[in-house]
Amino acid sequence: MSNYLPSIGLEVHAELSTRTKIFCGCPTAAGAPPNTQVCPICLGFPGVLPMLNRQVVECGLRMALVLHCEITSPGIFERKGYYYPDLPKNFQISQKRAPLGRNGYLDLVAEGESFRLRISDVHMEEDAAKLLHPEGDPDHSRVDFNRGGVPLLEIVTEPDMHSVAQAEAYMNAIRSTLLYLGISHARMEMGQVRFEASVSVAPPGAELGTRVEIKNLNSFRAVNGSIAYEIARQTKALERGEPLRQETRLWDPARGATEPMRSKETAMDYRYFPEPDLTPLVIDEAWIARVKAELPELAEQRRQRLVEQYALSEYDAGVLTADKSLADLLEAAVKEGAPAKAAANWLTGEFLRLLNDQNLDPADTALSPKALAKLIALLEKGEINAPAAKTVFARLVAQGGSPAQVVEELGLKQISDETALAAAVEEVIAEHQDAVENYRKGNENSLKFLVGQVMRKSKGRANPQLVNRLLEERLGT
Repeated sequence: MSNYLPSIGLEVHAELSTRTKIFCGCPTAAGAPPNTQVCPICLGFPGVLPMLNRQVVECGLRMALVLHCEITSPGIFERKGYYYPDLPKNFQISQKRAPLGRNGYLDLVAEGESFRLRISDVHMEEDAAKLLHPEGDPDHSRVDFNRGGVPLLEIVTEPDMHSVAQAEAYMNAIRSTLLYLGISHARMEMGQVRFEASVSVAPPGAELGTRVEIKNLNSFRAVNGSIAYEIARQTKALERGEPLRQETRLWDPARGATEPMRSKETAMDYRYFPEPDLTPLVIDEAWIARVKAELPELAEQRRQRLVEQYALSEYDAGVLTADKSLADLLEAAVKEGAPAKAAANWLTGEFLRLLNDQNLDPADTALSPKALAKLIALLEKGEINAPAAKTVFARLVAQGGSPAQVVEELGLKQISDETALAAAVEEVIAEHQDAVENYRKGNENSLKFLVGQVMRKSKGRANPQLVNRLLEERLGT
């Protein structure tokens, strides 16, 4: 057991799903050709004036209230100065001294133990542009300014987490909350949620150790790997008596290690001062009360309701509500007539397996609630068997369509005609006398083998329950 306790803080940078940027009317849609969603304001031309997008404030308020923050009024926007090619004004409009919300908290569970994570602040800012580094051209970089000015919500925690498991619990909770609040699409592979981790180690009960910040982490795997590496690196250094330096590091996934980037800046380095072109943001009690009243059902509330309303297990309800789109699909399928338990089994089992195998998000699939309900109905009516249903389901996930049409197209309709199956049973018995004798001697696995051979002859279309009964009757001793 280590003599050092890690302390971990996380900053979350979430792109908000507003139609336009935070200080201008340019669209925020992803995937547009480079530098086509820009204007003089987000390009930082001289003489232009920013205008705050009210919807950005609404989104930020939702998150700040869910995180039990004190709402700051008046809030102040400030210029955070630094020189980099992705920032045409040479400063970023952000918040520091008077953020949207502060002194919040979030109650979480990791590895079976609950803990309270303090939220330092929630603030709004504009995103920077995106630097592109073409392969084969190490001497040049390109800048796509489409992302510049996209609204960001930054959530900063206190260093209250002490393990990778706690950090992962927090990341899952924040991404889920962003989705349930409807304020971000939270697609990590598209950079819509990014993390920065701060890690220090020190003896238990001592003051916090030297803090190292890890930048530009865009996946749970990267956050987890970098935190684990830093804990080990810093612990080993302290055990050898080596001093640690406050610095910013980058995660190299190929090496599974962090590497130095620069010495850590402080707030003074950024030369914050109030943005003179934006008035203080006044949020009155009536505005706060309205946003509170409009807050939607969140993951934990939905989990409890699914258990009570649909008699789902705590486990199934937890898996489904961890991703809003899964829970949405379940409830929509139930409205289409699907039994809740059967729909939950498909979504928590085969659906998640396909998503994991193909590295897909539920939104990337073509499965509709109606198709899921129809597939379950075909299976329950005995028109297809379980293996065929899995084949049809995979097709629906990939291409959509009607389950009945897919069954017809692939020739998967279940054979439940006793006469037809009896002939196949007789053929299998004649071909596998050793298995027949073993079954008659009490070997139940031999019966399963024979059922499998009949299924094989029918190309998987035989009714397995009927095959099992016919074999038992024929081989009865």
